[in-house]
Amino acid sequence: MSILNENKIVAGLPQEGQSYLRGATSPSLAHVTIPQLLREAVARFGSRDAVVFRDQNIRMSYDQLNQAVDELAAGLLALKLQKGDRVGIWSPNRFEWLLTQFATARVGLVLVNINPAYRLSELEYALNKVGCKALVTARSFKTSDYLDMIRTLAPELGTSKPGQLDAAKLPDLRAVIVMGDDPGPGAFSFDQVRQLGEPEGQSRLSDIDQTLDPDDPINIQFTSGTTGAPKGATLTHYNIVNNARFTTDRINLTEADRLAIPVPLYHCFGMVMGVLGAVSKGAAMIFPGEAFDPVQTLDTLADERCTALYGVPTMFVAMLEDLEQNPRDLSSLRTGIMAGAPCPKEVMLRVNSQMNMGEVTICYGMTETSPVSFQSYVDDPTDKRCETVGRIHPHLEVKVVDEDGKTVPCGEQGELCTRGYSVMLNYWGDPEQTATSIIDGWMHTGDLTVIDTEGFCSVVGRVKDMIIRGGENIYPREIEEYLYRHPKISNVQVFGIPDDRLGEVVCAWAIAKPGVDLSEDDVRDFCSGQIAHYKIPKHVRIVTEIPMTITGKPQKFVMRDQMVELLATGN
Repeated sequence: MSILNENKIVAGLPQEGQSYLRGATSPSLAHVTIPQLLREAVARFGSRDAVVFRDQNIRMSYDQLNQAVDELAAGLLALKLQKGDRVGIWSPNRFEWLLTQFATARVGLVLVNINPAYRLSELEYALNKVGCKALVTARSFKTSDYLDMIRTLAPELGTSKPGQLDAAKLPDLRAVIVMGDDPGPGAFSFDQVRQLGEPEGQSRLSDIDQTLDPDDPINIQFTSGTTGAPKGATLTHYNIVNNARFTTDRINLTEADRLAIPVPLYHCFGMVMGVLGAVSKGAAMIFPGEAFDPVQTLDTLADERCTALYGVPTMFVAMLEDLEQNPRDLSSLRTGIMAGAPCPKEVMLRVNSQMNMGEVTICYGMTETSPVSFQSYVDDPTDKRCETVGRIHPHLEVKVVDEDGKTVPCGEQGELCTRGYSVMLNYWGDPEQTATSIIDGWMHTGDLTVIDTEGFCSVVGRVKDMIIRGGENIYPREIEEYLYRHPKISNVQVFGIPDDRLGEVVCAWAIAKPGVDLSEDDVRDFCSGQIAHYKIPKHVRIVTEIPMTITGKPQKFVMRDQMVELLATGN
């Protein structure tokens, strides 16, 4: 099949029975920068609510936000930072994070998102990999003392003038900017930097604005990965502005909406789909707290009369469980997005009915594609919104290929590849990894998917997660979907572990619902006679938590390693 047969291309539908899709060509792509996006929102919705940070008691209109952005941007210029320089941000969800996101873009600095869970070696790697000249940081978060870790890596900070750091382990870093008062020797406070640029710095902003190009790199996000060092996906204004627009188009977001964002800002879900998505429509951004907490989020939804909510499935599970004990008035809710991990059907149905989110959509994508490639429509049939990740986004192409790189027929499994405006520039400083992942413009996702004849996509697992037991290909997602029907199971993850005879065998980790007892036999008995014998988990472990990334993605490689170790020690 030629995928270039233009006469037969129908947007969003498979071509000639093959798993190839092309998205619609409307609405048009916007060749604009992040500062242009914000200015348009300010011009149209200046007096409306822009941001609410409940923890920090901060509320700002779009006019006020724009003024604060310019203040910080001018301050960053006063630090002698220049267009293209990298600035790290290491913090949970705080107002300073949001301000830094827009202020760096305002003057063409490349924002580098650093995972709030990173420790010493990971921080050192990230800062040096991309050559950060400045780091904006919270003092601490949960059990992480950020400032102590920075001073451990750069003890020279104690004897340096602010902005003149010269550290052996962090050779590119010059300025450390600390949120809050009293940053200590060698560092600026965040508010100090906001005041550095007055007034001459702000007069330079319009001149710099003329040098910005939508195709400039503006953001580096480190992919967590399952093996090896994190890779820095380099994204442009054009990548993320357009993806934000199309994502919020699908949920019919408008300036009348109030979007709750409990997902982390350091990830695309928060900063692209959340922040830029809201700004593209003039909606209000509501941040319940520094990190997700089900009680805090539910209280915020009710108190702020939120109309939309973002989250990963585990977040929705936690909120549903709290709602059973402490009901709230969620009648204002209408829509939202559930993404980041597969959504069990039962969870989706409860979110529709118990959280008043009848128009919630499912998204699928990856950091390297800015991130969303597939998304439900709010009026898609319930089964499609529960069991698939929706349909292709505008201005993208996708295909599902076999091990030889050939496009497979509809209904067959293969690896999903994506091409179009959303594909990243590269992995920063890593041409080999870039060339391995992007071939002829196609981003190879590593995800196993199936595309049906209507153009709906189902993600059945990771290429590397597939279990091969005695020659049988087993897809963990299929078993997980079945086990989620168990009345005692709150969460479950299925993965393969090595076996001398069969190559691999199936293992399941399950979490019990609150207040009930769940045994390994309960899990196995539930499978007996219901699914094929080779799919029934040989090993079952009842756990209290599942190892997750900070964005809510299960870390199956961690579970696999732990289980192998436990079995080796006879536990």
